[in-house]
Amino acid sequence: MLYYAAVFFLIAIISAILGFGGIAAGAAGIAKFLFVVFVVIFLISLIVGIGSHRRRS
Repeated sequence: MLYYAAVFFLIAIISAILGFGGIAAGAAGIAKFLFVVFVVIFLISLIVGIGSHRRRS
């Protein structure tokens, strides 16, 4: 998911350089959304992993 966020970020940068403001804004919005989803999933898996590690020990 982080890969796709980076891809959309690069698309936003390239389209902004070329002057396509609408496409740049849309790609940046998608990149932000994917990054937030990645962070949320990462934190949930981190918490679950710590919780399961404590139960085993």
